[in-house]
Amino acid sequence: MESMDDSFSDVVLNPIGQSTFGRLSKIAKATSFGFPNIQADLRLELGDTCKSMEESSPKASEATEECHILSTLSRPIIEKSYSLNQRKQNLLMIPLPQSAAFFYNVLSPLVEIVESSESINRLNLYLKARRDDVSAGVPGRFLHAVIGQYVSDVGSIASTIMYAFYLNETLESDQLCTVPVINMKRADLSSHSELKWLLDSCQIDESSLIFVDEIDLSYYDLFGSLRLVLLNGHKLPAKQEALKGAVVEIFNCRKGESVYPGVENATLGQDSCCTLIAEKFALTSPEILAAQGFSRLLLAGILLDTGNLTGPHCTTKDKYMATLLVNGAGRFGCNGLYQLLRYKMCDVSDLTVVDILRKDFKKWTRVGKLDSVGSRSVMSYIGMSSIGISIEQLLAHDATSTEEIKYFQQLEKLQLLMIVSGYYDSQKNFKREILVTAESVELMKNLLMFLNSNASHLPLKVLHNPGLKDDMKVFEIDKITSRKTIERLLEEFGGASKG
Repeated sequence: MESMDDSFSDVVLNPIGQSTFGRLSKIAKATSFGFPNIQADLRLELGDTCKSMEESSPKASEATEECHILSTLSRPIIEKSYSLNQRKQNLLMIPLPQSAAFFYNVLSPLVEIVESSESINRLNLYLKARRDDVSAGVPGRFLHAVIGQYVSDVGSIASTIMYAFYLNETLESDQLCTVPVINMKRADLSSHSELKWLLDSCQIDESSLIFVDEIDLSYYDLFGSLRLVLLNGHKLPAKQEALKGAVVEIFNCRKGESVYPGVENATLGQDSCCTLIAEKFALTSPEILAAQGFSRLLLAGILLDTGNLTGPHCTTKDKYMATLLVNGAGRFGCNGLYQLLRYKMCDVSDLTVVDILRKDFKKWTRVGKLDSVGSRSVMSYIGMSSIGISIEQLLAHDATSTEEIKYFQQLEKLQLLMIVSGYYDSQKNFKREILVTAESVELMKNLLMFLNSNASHLPLKVLHNPGLKDDMKVFEIDKITSRKTIERLLEEFGGASKG
């Protein structure tokens, strides 16, 4: 049985004060709002110690020199600044888990305090420089593209960005242009509120990111200048299988999985991909993890990959790295950040109907009939969108909801679109509903006949809606039915092969 969490939380405020871990791991400079200047306090205490030593010891010059050495240790100084911004969203209506930081810090519905750091600035400069390189065609170098599986989740996108940045910082080669390629279309980002919120709260420049529909990887592969780093799996998605000869590294694959012949380096792991990347940063440049935005991106990936560190696949290393990155959760703690992201994943209040339908959408090719000469007719398509609200809520989402549903159907060139709804009613009972829209009334009749013949697998109860035309029908499913069952019936109806 499929379900969704009953309550979620949302947060964007960042902490003003520093935790004990944060104070020990970095020296912070506060530039406004009367924040304590920790670096100045440390120098004052050190100066007093030196003065005391000079007065009490005959070897005053040696003591002074020793103090000077201590005050200029070669530890990196991470500069931080804070700005007061107008809040983009009203978040006070969303319940949040209790935390001590909430008690000691006042929430404002109008403003938020945003931390800027050198680490995030470096990351943004890197992303912009690589996008400029790609725009110029990467002359004289190999395109060293880091790419994940074809999924639009937080862990995949966070690991793609961060591992590309890590390779850029550690590989010393003028022949490689290391670029993160987000394996989703840029237009699809608008339907993922959790991704947009996370990138914004981490202050990552979304415009500098490169999405898979903005770069022709096959062009670079054709001329032998493509080098691929594949994350979270040993095989490329089916649509990109033709690029397998360019794969030179696989990061975070399972033991025993076969790899492509050209792979030079394969990293095995049972952990979250973000955990392994955080470990690499911790070993090479731990100071970069002190920035809240930097650590938040990795922490978010770990929390969602592991079900808030409680999932069956969560490892000891996942928990250790989440503790190391806890500054990224800010005043809300790991649980608050996880609930925030889960809420955003299901929140559709700011989305259009088209974005809601695109959020979880699958499409299949419907095999056409043979013509008189034995060749196939023009292929048509069927599609399925899964949503977490009732059909009634979807139709009431906008004054033109039915027109937008038809527009999405035409946009995707679908003969048949099935919208599958799964939600909890006011009595906390799980409900499953479907809305079917067909290209013609005749196709709708054929589908209804097919569904009636499979009533034992998909028992339907008609929900009458006088505002709908004959080519659009709404049903309630009388028993708990998985989306996989509905998907299988759709494939069977169309004689379809997944496209």
